[in-house]
Amino acid sequence: MNATHCEPLLRVSGITKHYGTRLALADASFDLWPGEVLAVVGESGSGKTTLLNAIAARSLPDAGCVQFSTRERGLQDIFSMSQAQQRLLARTDWGFVHQNAVDGLRMDVSAGANVGERLMALGHRHYGRLRETAMDWLERVEIDPGRIDDTPRTFSGGMKQRLQIARNLVTQPRLIFMDEPTSGLDVSVQAKLLDLLRQLTRTMHLAAIIVTHDLAVARLLAHRMIVMQRGRIVESGLTDQVLDDPQHAYTQLLVSSVLQP
Repeated sequence: MNATHCEPLLRVSGITKHYGTRLALADASFDLWPGEVLAVVGESGSGKTTLLNAIAARSLPDAGCVQFSTRERGLQDIFSMSQAQQRLLARTDWGFVHQNAVDGLRMDVSAGANVGERLMALGHRHYGRLRETAMDWLERVEIDPGRIDDTPRTFSGGMKQRLQIARNLVTQPRLIFMDEPTSGLDVSVQAKLLDLLRQLTRTMHLAAIIVTHDLAVARLLAHRMIVMQRGRIVESGLTDQVLDDPQHAYTQLLVSSVLQP
C-alpha cells in the first residue's frame, strides 16, 4: 500500500520516558503533516530534546508509539523496524540538524565529502556527479563552492551549521529534526540561517520538527507549535494563535517574559 495524502507524515502517540525516578516525558501525542513545520518550545528541562530524540529513534521511550509514513507501506511503527531499516530511514527520508554542528559533521574530511557521504551510503559512486551535487548544495546553503575541498574546521559557526544542513538535505528527505539550530550564533548570522531554513522548507515541501527556546524562531519558521512544561505538552495550536492568545498559564508566562523590556 502506498502512503496517501490523507494520513499524517508522522504520528506520535503516548510517548513516555523516565530517567530513573524522574519523569522526562509524559504521554506526548501529536500528528505532523507533509510540509508542515512544528516548533517544540519550553524552558530548559521541559522535555523538548528528550521528545525529539525519542521521535527520531535516538532513544527508546518507556511507552508509546511513533509511526512514519513510509513511501512504500504508509504508516509504520519505527520502533518495530530493524536497526538497518532505521539507519536507512535516517539516511534517506530523515535528517537531523544538531545544536552543535560539530556533532553532525565529520570535521577532518572536506566539505564536499561531508555532503556526499550520505549519497555514498546509498550506493552513489560516480565521483564527478558526487562532486557536482556537493557543489550545488554548497551554493544552495550560501557557501562558496570554491570551499568544497576545505574542512569544516576552517569554517565559521554559521558556515558549519549551513554545511550540516546541506549534508542532511542532499538526499531530499521528507522530514528533518532540528535541535536549537540557531543557538550560539550571532544575531545577524541567526537571521541569515533562519531565512535559509524558511526558504528550504518551503521550496522542498519539507516537514520539520524544531526544538527551540526562542519564540521568535518559532514564529518565523513554524506553522504550528507545542509548548512543553515538565515533560508534558500543556498547549498546542497554530503558532500565531498560541503566541498572540496563549491559553495556559505557563505559555502566558513564556510569552510575557519575551515581551519584558
